[in-house]
Amino acid sequence: MRQEIANARRLVVKVGSALVTSNGEGLSYAFINDCARQIATLRAAGKEILLVSSGAIAAGMQRLGWATRPHAMHDLQAAAAVGQMGLAQAYDTTFAKHGLQVAQILLTHADLADRARYLNARSTLHTLLGLGVTPIINENDTVVTDEIKFGDNDTLGALVANLVEADALIILTDQAGLYTADPRRDATATLITEGRADDKQFEAMAGGAGSGISRGGMITKVRAAQRAAKSGAHTMIVSGHTPDALIAASQGTAIGTLLYATESPLAARKQWLADHLQLAGSFTLDEGAIKALIAGRSLLPVGVTAVAGEFGRGAVIACCTSQGQEVARGLANYSSVEARRIAGRGTQEIEALLGYLDSAELIHRDNLILL
Repeated sequence: MRQEIANARRLVVKVGSALVTSNGEGLSYAFINDCARQIATLRAAGKEILLVSSGAIAAGMQRLGWATRPHAMHDLQAAAAVGQMGLAQAYDTTFAKHGLQVAQILLTHADLADRARYLNARSTLHTLLGLGVTPIINENDTVVTDEIKFGDNDTLGALVANLVEADALIILTDQAGLYTADPRRDATATLITEGRADDKQFEAMAGGAGSGISRGGMITKVRAAQRAAKSGAHTMIVSGHTPDALIAASQGTAIGTLLYATESPLAARKQWLADHLQLAGSFTLDEGAIKALIAGRSLLPVGVTAVAGEFGRGAVIACCTSQGQEVARGLANYSSVEARRIAGRGTQEIEALLGYLDSAELIHRDNLILL
């Protein structure tokens, strides 16, 4: 399994507040610079990296001269607004020193719960990676409320891994990994080096929801690994204090804790499509389009002869023969209204017909499964 991490092309790296802000004392430029150096090394090795970073509120508290973390939501939002400026500036400056360009992405739970916004975020992140830009992602604490908070950036890291079909999630924390018990309270506790992400015993070892804070938030990391595994991504929990921890983890070195998924990202995604029961509509395909799908290609508008149903972008759509037999299903890149306008037309006509070009395909082959 660690060899699969070494072979991984796309990694989501999550860094915790304790590392980014020196345990809340203020932004740790030394850590951020070291993080940039390691990511530059991985980028040079051909890997794509997305960085999920905490630290905006802690950085804002330092700038505002607040010694203790406030409890009022409006104060936390204000601290995040102030701190996000410093956090983005720190990443931009330090990554530039290592020849890397970065982009700031702020997300809320609503962005990933809404299918259209989910696909928009996904499209933006894929485009940035294609341009060689490293996305720096954080929760949008300036507008979030208690009801829609991710609750922690471990969860956000897992959601981002799902969003971009990452091969692995690497969580850098102030702990060496997951132990059989709290090592600060139990001298017999031992480090778990490897296990299945869906093994429920790990939640008990992490302490349960009630004592997560006392164990460095390890419970949220275990649950993040469970969530990431659903889309086929492995998770590594590694101490960010270990020299070159990120490089070592990405090379498959036996450090920290590996909680592995049992399916590949693409297999997990396509299995979800195959099991999806709520089809929002259907495309009727000509013979040429059906042959293209069987050959492993994407579905282009030119091969669609009819569109049934009313649906939005990102809906699960059946692909059928002229006799109504379903041969495939996948995620639509356009709404039903837009699909009807471009059905039977060439890719080069999409922009003229819709006023914009979001995708050349009605359904991309990565979001499509044959039945």
